[in-house]
Amino acid sequence: MKLAGKKILVTGAAGFIGSHLVESLLNQGMDVRAMVHYNALDSWGWLDTLPLPLRQNLEVVAGDIRDAHSVRGAVKGCGAVLHLAALIAIPYSYKAPDSYIDTNIKGTLNVLQAALDFGVEKVVHTSTSEVYGTARFVPITEEHPLQGQSPYSASKIGADQMALAFHASFKAPVAVIRPFNTYGPRQSARAVIPTIISQVAAGKRSIRLGSVAPTRDFSFVADTVRGFIAVAEADQAIGEVINIGSNYEVSIGETAKLIGEVMGAPIEIETDAARVRPEKSEVERLWAANAKAEQLLGWQPQYGGLDGLRRGLGETAEWFRDANNLKLYKTDRYTV
Repeated sequence: MKLAGKKILVTGAAGFIGSHLVESLLNQGMDVRAMVHYNALDSWGWLDTLPLPLRQNLEVVAGDIRDAHSVRGAVKGCGAVLHLAALIAIPYSYKAPDSYIDTNIKGTLNVLQAALDFGVEKVVHTSTSEVYGTARFVPITEEHPLQGQSPYSASKIGADQMALAFHASFKAPVAVIRPFNTYGPRQSARAVIPTIISQVAAGKRSIRLGSVAPTRDFSFVADTVRGFIAVAEADQAIGEVINIGSNYEVSIGETAKLIGEVMGAPIEIETDAARVRPEKSEVERLWAANAKAEQLLGWQPQYGGLDGLRRGLGETAEWFRDANNLKLYKTDRYTV
């Protein structure tokens, strides 16, 4: 399906990836409805930072993904739903696992049921590479076993399976996009790259981190956003799970060193026990196979490999160096 001419609902629109996705859709002239989490301050999260002309052409609805009535109101009248709303912080999932079930599984069920009832033409459900757990083989294809090594990843496995079950049971036009570790401007310091960059930008040279040996497949947010739009428009994506990753593996320690080089700041890494996951919960290795995305979507990363990672880190660091952006981050404390 073509998104042009359709009203597109983006849930989780106030967040990191969601706000970039909304911005990209608006820049392409799309008709976007953004669902943000209701709050007393009437904050639209990162959408508040978008240029005013874009925001004037944006419909924002505040609600709660856990509330079926709220979700139905947001979904009604939409031709496509890009469902990103979720609780994503792994450390917080150790503290409040019940909230992850309500938000990630029940919230996804609410979206799927509303989409089915209102005849939505396409639902793109957001998964995560964390559902694979520590790689049993690399690169990780979509056929890799699923392993819930944290309450967060277990809740996302449940949400993914609910989405696929609606396709199998009711022929719901659902596709599952599985981004690997997305990074870029606006990302929360709950993730490792902004944790490092924000500390360096604040003048610190002894950087506090958790485990540095695990490897990740980092994808720049512009690539991930292109993946969302490609999945939404590809009819052949319906009923499929599709990895979006760079097909490049790098350790956390190597990434920190590269950030230091990009920012011209030699750094030392200090292990902070509070940031270390429980031993069996740590995902030691992630490396995306992305051949399916290329085959079904014609998608390839524009920030792939070491050169692409360096460029993406440079663009991210430049954003964090802006004092107006950096002041939004608490670089002196651990963000759970």
